Amino acid sequence: VQLVESGGGLVQPGGSLRLSCLASGFPFSSYVMRWYRQPPGKERELVAGISMAGRNINYADSVKGRFTISRDNAKNTVFLQMNSLKPEDTAVYYCYAVRGTLGAWGQGTLVTVSS
Repeated sequence: VQLVESGGGLVQPGGSLRLSCLASGFPFSSYVMRWYRQPPGKERELVAGISMAGRNINYADSVKGRFTISRDNAKNTVFLQMNSLKPEDTAVYYCYAVRGTLGAWGQGTLVTVSS
C-alpha cells in the first residue's frame, strides 16, 4: 500500500493550491479517502472526506466553501483544491485511505501560507 501526496508549497494569503494523492497497491475505488492536516505544534485534524464513488463528501467547518475534495478512481488519485488560503491553513497535509478497520497514511506534503 502506498499513498504519495504532492502539490504542497509556499503560497500567499488568498492564493490557491491543488494537492494530489496517488494511490497504489490496493483497490482504490473500494476505499473511502480523507485529507487530514497537522498544523505546527497542534494535533492532526480531519479536513475532508469522500466516499468510494464520490457521492458523499464532508468538510471541516474551517474549510467549507474554500476547499473541494474530489477523486478520480480511474487514476487512483484523490485531490484537494484549496482556495482563499489563510495563514491558519499552514500545515502538513496527509491523505488517508480507509475501509473498515484497514487504513493507510501518506507521508504528507507541507503547505505554508505566508506573505
